[in-house]
Amino acid sequence: MAAISATMVKQLRDKTGSGMMDCKQALTQCDGDIEKAIDFLRKKGLATAQKRSGRAMKEGLVESYIHMGGKIGVMVEVNCETDFVSKTDDYRDFVKNLAMHIAATNPVAITEEDVSADVIEREKAIYSAQALEMGKPENIVEKIVEGKIKSFFKESCLMNQPYVRETDKTIADYLNEMIAKTGENISIRRFARYQLGE
Repeated sequence: MAAISATMVKQLRDKTGSGMMDCKQALTQCDGDIEKAIDFLRKKGLATAQKRSGRAMKEGLVESYIHMGGKIGVMVEVNCETDFVSKTDDYRDFVKNLAMHIAATNPVAITEEDVSADVIEREKAIYSAQALEMGKPENIVEKIVEGKIKSFFKESCLMNQPYVRETDKTIADYLNEMIAKTGENISIRRFARYQLGE
């Protein structure tokens, strides 16, 4: 059993934003292996988030972010359960970081379920035409389109996107970390992104 030092706990805390006792427990469970402890905390955060998903969220923040000297603007609404949490620096930073992420990545929707059928059909038609243009046989085209739609969801849905500040985690991971840290259910409700001239 590896000895868990305060330095190791601080290192894990800096990487995950989790509480000190959670970090110590994760390191103890994972014999001092930082990478395994990160995974342990992420899984725990996900389990905690799923337990809280049924609770009502009537508080939160609407945050705006303006980028490139007024060329791109984003407004995002993120809900939580209490105004106590919505007033914390961690929560405010989370919402502001989300707005910056949306400005940078231009997602089409929050989740795959939020993407309209029209958009999906249009994308499928484009991918199908591209595959046929390349001379792919019809029976292969369907598989190609399926794969490209999966990639489209990964790149275009906010929850699936790698977080621009820490690309080893997705926005869903980042959200689950906040849920674990605050002890409240948190939901990204809606966003709007404006780009000059579009």
